[in-house]
Amino acid sequence: MTATGRRLRADAERSVQAILEAAERVLKDDPAATLEQIAEAAGVARTTVHRRFASRDALVAALAESAWRQIAGAVEGARPATAPPLVALHQATANILAIKSGWTFALGQPAATEEIARLQDAVFTACDQVFRRAQQTGVIREGVDLAWARQVYLALIDETVHGPAGGGDPDAAATRILDTLFHGVG
Repeated sequence: MTATGRRLRADAERSVQAILEAAERVLKDDPAATLEQIAEAAGVARTTVHRRFASRDALVAALAESAWRQIAGAVEGARPATAPPLVALHQATANILAIKSGWTFALGQPAATEEIARLQDAVFTACDQVFRRAQQTGVIREGVDLAWARQVYLALIDETVHGPAGGGDPDAAATRILDTLFHGVG
């Protein structure tokens, strides 16, 4: 999509996707990288990057928006409103881990646009919904501060992705995260 809401041609969409993927790789290694370095890594001309993104900030915002759009889709795909709470949490966690490990730079950026803030809010709202449902079914005990539980859950996801062991298999890592969240370490 363009800034005016029109769909891009298929070749232009592929070009934008290549630029975003290259930007993630380059900026993860060097957050100060230039648009020229990103263009080179994407295998496109510098003018192509400038034509698609008005500035470096616009590229970074598009990168973050693309990553958060994937996260929001992954959470929605876990059916947070209808699946049993533990099933929804496990599936959302595995989905997020699979995405987050590939977009560490993008997902570390602040919400620079209203759309990114909206996507983040949708993800956190779905998480809160699953946690409330888990509490109602007795998976989370009565009286637990659900805002704190969400904060701990998100920290476990971040540590799994960014920690020394890395994420590994998303399904196994999701099991480990939820086991730690619900049963502790001792």
